[in-house]
Amino acid sequence: MSGKVRITIDGKAIETAAGEKILWAALDNGIYIPHLCSIRENHSPFASCRLCFVEIEGYPGPVTACTEGAAEGMAVRTRSERVDRLVRTGFEMIMSNHRTECGVCPKNRSCALQKIAKERGLRLKPGRLEKLDRNLPVDDTAESIIYDPNKCVLCGRCVWTCKKTGSGTLGFAKRGFDRMVTTFLEAPLGESGCSGCSACAEACPVGALALKR
Repeated sequence: MSGKVRITIDGKAIETAAGEKILWAALDNGIYIPHLCSIRENHSPFASCRLCFVEIEGYPGPVTACTEGAAEGMAVRTRSERVDRLVRTGFEMIMSNHRTECGVCPKNRSCALQKIAKERGLRLKPGRLEKLDRNLPVDDTAESIIYDPNKCVLCGRCVWTCKKTGSGTLGFAKRGFDRMVTTFLEAPLGESGCSGCSACAEACPVGALALKR
């Protein structure tokens, strides 16, 4: 990125670095866009959560704000009928496969899902889709971390962080409905070579990985 560009987001004039992702330009200026998987330091965004849709004037359809770079004169809208429909559907799909037990979750009141629901007027327990609970075992074998895969939203933040600052223990396995974050050969965390740095728990936006209390 080099130089500055001027864009508008929801009518607000903003100056940001050329090529800066729309998501970060918006958040830096107090404009909220739902997101789960984005990490600012990751320059190859996953775009897996499909929640950060925006519309840009002149574009044929909504795009993900975490992958679209800012260019001079862009006019961005974070809310529209199409955007709201995409975000609502994506959120409901995530919540249909997320074990919701906010009262006992270590991320309660600091959970990204709670923030999205509040900001967009969405329900944490949507009724349109059938609840799918895989009832996977909770892994508490590590000294400092507990992992509940039933809460995992597959955002990939822990995987990226583990590779960057940890021991590279975590990765994705399987496909489709069975896809999950796990260790090599699905070994328990306590037997996986995990360094116990807890960076994954800090990166997790929803409490699937958390520090033991």
